[in-house]
Amino acid sequence: MAVKLSEIAKLVGGALLGPAEIEIEGAATLATAGPYEITFIDSLDRLPRLDQCRARAVVVPRTLPPPRLPAIQTDDVHAAFSKIVRLFHPVRTPPRIGVSPAAQVSPTARLGHDVDVYPGATIGDDVTIGAGSTIHAGARIMAGCQVAEQVTVFPNAVLYENTVVGPRTVIHANAVLGAYGFGYASSGGKHQLSAQLGFVELGADVEVGACTTIDRGTYGQTMIGEGTKIDNLVMIGHNCRIGRHNMLCSQVGIAGSTTTGDYVVMAGQAGVRDHVHIGDRAVLGAKAGVPNDVPADTMVFGIPARPEREQKLIFAAIAKLPDMRRQLKALEAAVARLETLNDQEQVA
Repeated sequence: MAVKLSEIAKLVGGALLGPAEIEIEGAATLATAGPYEITFIDSLDRLPRLDQCRARAVVVPRTLPPPRLPAIQTDDVHAAFSKIVRLFHPVRTPPRIGVSPAAQVSPTARLGHDVDVYPGATIGDDVTIGAGSTIHAGARIMAGCQVAEQVTVFPNAVLYENTVVGPRTVIHANAVLGAYGFGYASSGGKHQLSAQLGFVELGADVEVGACTTIDRGTYGQTMIGEGTKIDNLVMIGHNCRIGRHNMLCSQVGIAGSTTTGDYVVMAGQAGVRDHVHIGDRAVLGAKAGVPNDVPADTMVFGIPARPEREQKLIFAAIAKLPDMRRQLKALEAAVARLETLNDQEQVA
């Protein structure tokens, strides 16, 4: 499909710089764009990369100087480019199918209107599913779960019994909500599983990434606050209470009974020990190992995690260790020579 650059500019509400009749056949990033595609630049430091790019046109912020390529200037580059990508690669919306006869739905389950349940999905006893929700093939919703309206559960996700899911939440493939927490007591030389009587509760507009696991509480709930977005391969332990609008990146691990405030960010592979609190708007850097509470509005990183300025000073000192070692050996050699001279003078 070929679309004139002027039509794309109109689609995104941008200002056209260059010939209106140029035809565009696709959209791609700077590194991969071909000679008939449009790309984007979102900052001044990326502008020189256009020299190596083969794209026919580019979307740029209004604040940048005009590039060498035909361009569309816009206030929000990413929002505009998203529209362009969807123009060339429309989102595939699966057809509404209702409840498939190949799905297993308990007679005691209560499904709202316009609910889709795909073949191979399983809906247990006393489950409620709100209007407009979609349960994809192979998903398993176990007994007593409460799923609100406009929820999407992708293939092979599992909701253990009594899981509560808020409206407009998305649960991606192979996620597991409500598995037993990793809590054991040693007795008679064996590890005995502690009580697993709680459940998982997700607020509204939560997203749970593929293969993420959220353990049930011991007695009460493990809670994920409204608007929180969880990446793939994240582990959240039992009895955690995650605040509103958190961002948890891939491979984050949070041990049991940890709590967070609102708008917390945890970068990839950050690890948090049990029974600590992460304050509002705190940021945990990639691979941070967090052994203690983190105050609000603080950025920490490193192992163990420390405040940003303190950790940078430590890293700077570590980087100087080879030079410091050479200087120390030189000083030791100089001291040894002085001691030898001193001994020789005493003998003379």
